[in-house]
Parts: sequence; C-alpha cells; structure tokens
Amino acid sequence: MGDYHFVYKDVEGTSTEWDDLQRKFGNLPPKPAPFKPPAWAPDDEDSKQKDKDWIDRKNEEELEDLEDDLDDDRFLEEYRKKRLEELKMSARIPRFGSVIPIVGADFVREVSQAPPDVWVVVFLYKEGITECGLLFRCLEELAERYPFTKFVKIISTDCIPNYPDRNLPTVLVYNNGAVKATYVGLHHFGSQRCTAEGVAFKLCQSDPVLRNSENESDSSRQAVMEGVRKQFIQRVVSQHEDDDSDESSD
Repeated sequence: MGDYHFVYKDVEGTSTEWDDLQRKFGNLPPKPAPFKPPAWAPDDEDSKQKDKDWIDRKNEEELEDLEDDLDDDRFLEEYRKKRLEELKMSARIPRFGSVIPIVGADFVREVSQAPPDVWVVVFLYKEGITECGLLFRCLEELAERYPFTKFVKIISTDCIPNYPDRNLPTVLVYNNGAVKATYVGLHHFGSQRCTAEGVAFKLCQSDPVLRNSENESDSSRQAVMEGVRKQFIQRVVSQHEDDDSDESSD
C-alpha cells in the first residue's frame, strides 16, 4: 500500500506560536497582511441620474439592452422607444453632405436607382466655364447644408453625348427614378448674382427637394422654404454689418 502525505493549510493569515517566535528573532519574514477585497461601490453608470440626456447618450444596441430596465418608469420607457426609432430611421436614410462626382457609367446606380425617399440634384458642367463655377459653389454650400439631399456632378458630354456647351450649367432634379425638374442655364438662378439661397428657392418651388433632417415632417416644402428665407435674411444682415464696419474703418 502506497504512502499518502497530507499537507495541512490553515486559514490565510493565521500563524503558529512557533512561527511568531521565529519572526520575533528575525528567522522568518514578517507575516503578510491578510487579503481584503476592495469595498463594493456602485457602477458609475448605475449611479447616474436616468433622464432624457442619459438616454440620448446611448447607441442603438445599448437602448435595446435597456428594454427591461425601465419598465417602472413609463416616461423614460416611452422616450427610449422614441429615441430608438429615431436612431433606426437615421441609419436607414443615407447622409451625403457634399457634391459627389460621377461618370456616365455611374448614372443609373447613383441617380435613377436612388431610394424613392432621396431627392437627387444632378449638376451638368464643364471645366473652364465661368457660369458653371458660380453655380457649383452654390451647390457645394447647399449640399453641406442639406445632407439628406443627394448632389452629384457629371461632365455634360459624359452624361449626354454632344450636349452643347451653350446649355451649361444645367441642373436636373430626380426623385424615384424620374426627372422632376430641368434648369438649363444660369439665368434660372439669378445669372451672375446667383446665391445659395436663390438656388434653394428655385429648387423648392414645386417640390421639397432639399432636406436637412431624417424626419419626414421636416422635409415639407413650407418648412424648407421658411428655412431658406431665414438664412437669406441672416446673410443680408451680415453683409450689411460688414459694409458698415468697412465704412467706419475708412
């Protein structure tokens, strides 16, 4: 029968009288301090006040995880559902924010096959034509201001073979695969004095082409036109203040 050896290990931190005596004479190192787990503290996230701002900081996945945690607070639960729906809607609708260059081979995919809730403004141009440069600067500003409207630019003859330069610049407005408006020449937008606000007014005369929000109610023609009016007034006031400042400095 084999030999069995048992090693007895006492509770951590305990010591025998013999060990204590040996430590007294320096024959053993000092007894280590017993392990103490850190005191429990509530998680920072749990200690934060749960309000609308707290929910606004959550992403879509975190809001999904909160579904069972807010059952006792009807207001926060309703707000969570609303915020979650907004995030899902925002993810569905593409954002643009600039004038996208395309070539003829891209036209069907980028313009004709754009989602039905996306308005597409197509800018036909050629380099070196002054009027094209003037209108392009206005469209750049509008593309940044209305990121839910798609702006694309394409060289005129790449889009329409043999398209005459005398018709440039040309703007086509598409929605749901169909042409909704055509503007041939800069005179539609104020000729040499065209501004971003003037172009916006023209584009929105019959349809809510320009969109700066994923919220469908904000894309109504009236809302867009009112926003353009406010921006136009702000620009006029700003220019007037600059002129007064220049005169006073003289």
